Amino acid sequence: MVSELWQYGVVELAAGLRANQFSAVEVLQSVLARMDACNPALNAIVEDLREPALQRAEVLDQLAHQGQWQGPLHGIPVTSKINVDQMGLSTNNGLPALAGHRATADAPVVKLLQDAGGVVFGRSNAPELSMRATTDNPLYGRTGNPWDEQASPGGSSGGAGSAAAAGMGPLHHGNDIGGSLRFPAYACGVTSLKPTNGRIPAYNPSATSERGMLAQLMSVQGVICRQVADLHHTLPALFAEDPRDPWWVPVPFAPEDAAGTALPAVAISDVSYGYPLHAEVRQALERARSALEQAGYTVTEVEIPSMQEAALGWMRHAVFEIQHTLGATAAELGSTDLQNIFAWYNELGPVADMSGYVDGLAERTALTRRWNELLSEFPLVLTPYLLRPTYAWDYDAQGPEQTRDLFESAVYSTGVNYLSLPAGVLPVGFAQGLPTGVQLIGKRYREDLILRAMQAVEDQVGTLTAQLWAR
Repeated sequence: MVSELWQYGVVELAAGLRANQFSAVEVLQSVLARMDACNPALNAIVEDLREPALQRAEVLDQLAHQGQWQGPLHGIPVTSKINVDQMGLSTNNGLPALAGHRATADAPVVKLLQDAGGVVFGRSNAPELSMRATTDNPLYGRTGNPWDEQASPGGSSGGAGSAAAAGMGPLHHGNDIGGSLRFPAYACGVTSLKPTNGRIPAYNPSATSERGMLAQLMSVQGVICRQVADLHHTLPALFAEDPRDPWWVPVPFAPEDAAGTALPAVAISDVSYGYPLHAEVRQALERARSALEQAGYTVTEVEIPSMQEAALGWMRHAVFEIQHTLGATAAELGSTDLQNIFAWYNELGPVADMSGYVDGLAERTALTRRWNELLSEFPLVLTPYLLRPTYAWDYDAQGPEQTRDLFESAVYSTGVNYLSLPAGVLPVGFAQGLPTGVQLIGKRYREDLILRAMQAVEDQVGTLTAQLWAR
């Protein structure tokens, strides 16, 4: 049993630890052995924290022997991403110039993971400035996709997605401003949920300036897992207050009257806005629809407010803000690939100026209102995630047309961020031999509805990682 503990999910490990079937040290040792076997080829976890992690696991086992449990993640191995602060460690965001940059305190999400009993055993890789849809940087190198070494693991939380799929622990932190949790989940055949803005507190104590306004409205913290039940077990522990984030909202995880209520109506959209929706991606969408209907959901084709309009808003206004806040850093400290991609962003369409940015924030409210009106009638919307299969690991660096293709295929990703809506992604089969999946968008602060529907789909279609491990 111990040699296979790395295969267990969060829920299974939590139950086994409580039942004294195994110890936190045994769980961690199994995960570390899996990391030693897989990580040299994948480069998903770029900082090895096994020594302090083993010490922490021993302390947690001592508490368990005394009948004390730190929280719902007591003894669960977890990784943190290199773009958030963890005390004493480097918050370098993949930039060699920041390799010596040390955090003096934990970011809220790292603190909450550890307060809940999580054991951080490593740091996961990300692209430079977390600003690519793949995971490669000159400090740590490229992260591989465990399904295919030439495929992208997604970005920017590609290290987390790759590690999750390969079995290097059941729980991995990431964040998402344009799809950085959901891209890796899609590419690696695992699952994630982008929470509503304000759900999980966010702050980097080491930051020298505040993020731009759109970044504050769109960027969220979260986790990547292999099973929907593990997301459901973990996320409520992270929906907790931290006074350092003034955007945090004290909304209960689920309304008190949610249990036993009728299943919400689901809208479905396969509108591709002129992009050729791949046949196998469409098949995955239909398979998810069938799974929901078999579970008792009513799924209706409706005309949704334009997701393309939201994605174009992201491109016009978020790119303006990103260039304003990060452009100088990318130009001074970034690689040639990063500098090229930042330049190509400006070729994807009209990027706003300051006046357009101000007007765009106002227009964003009107678009969000239209979505709220739809979600009041259909609290869930089933969509593709990407309109195409997973791409090559260096696809976005090949040229401006490839960068354009990625953004046009990702309208259901960046658009969701622009609207600050919660959305989950889970795998539903394969496209061109690589994992593909679907997205479920939900009402603000109704992550419980999304997770319930995701679970219904997973119950019908299963998970993919066992097939990967068998290979």
